[in-house]
Amino acid sequence: MTEPDGREEVAAPRAVTGEDGPGRPRRPRPRRPRLWFEILLVAVSYWTYSLVRNAVPEQRDAALRNADWIWRFEHAIGVGVEQTVNHAANSVSWLIIGMNYYYATLHFIITLGVLVWLYRWHPGRYAATRLVLFATTGAALLGYYLFPLAPPRLMRGGHFVDTVMVHHTWGSMASGDLKHMSNQYAAMPSMHIGWSLWCGLTVCALASVPWARVLGLLYPALTLVVIVATANHFWLDAVGGVVCLAFGFAAARLWYGSPPYALPRLVPRPAGRAWGSAPTG
Repeated sequence: MTEPDGREEVAAPRAVTGEDGPGRPRRPRPRRPRLWFEILLVAVSYWTYSLVRNAVPEQRDAALRNADWIWRFEHAIGVGVEQTVNHAANSVSWLIIGMNYYYATLHFIITLGVLVWLYRWHPGRYAATRLVLFATTGAALLGYYLFPLAPPRLMRGGHFVDTVMVHHTWGSMASGDLKHMSNQYAAMPSMHIGWSLWCGLTVCALASVPWARVLGLLYPALTLVVIVATANHFWLDAVGGVVCLAFGFAAARLWYGSPPYALPRLVPRPAGRAWGSAPTG
């Protein structure tokens, strides 16, 4: 069946609509997201995330010990290349300055942009995919509490360059005048990787044009280079971000009974609603 604007109405699978059969739990129905509620939810959620993250005890000594341990472990397995990447990028001023601003801004801009795109073009998948993001972030908060970690630029004797301090750019809440506004020892896991990979996988899975899918895959890869080049994270922090994202996908799969990207693109039309009638929310 086709709607007046030419979009095809997609029937929801039985496992999604709650018609799961005898003895099976009823799954939440995809619902049309309400704009005012989503704006409020995202704002409150990020405020809560920042509040909890910064309320986690900094545990400086433990964070520095853990950084030393990770640095030794990476060298033991032959992947301790962060210092080389940091110094190489820092030697090209325009490149590292661009990376500083990339690190400071794009994880907000692109994540919000993908949420808006989902809301507009994939309303049936929006809530489940948003749940992945929220569950990922919640898992990260647990990581900050259980494993305080100093970033490479704050290591004792690590000889890393704090690129924000050196180039006097606005780039890190843990450098310069902003350092007292953020927990400096919450580097594991990296939510720059968790959020960028969420964005990349979402765009790659749902975009209709090939170039957008390619950009979706390139975004987390470039983010990985940036977090290492600016000495804000170890490679293993990125692994922690991937683990948190996997938890987020598992939580959404468990709650909705289907992978988020496999849900119908459009919200099923309520029975009895006339074609062309205004949406209820």
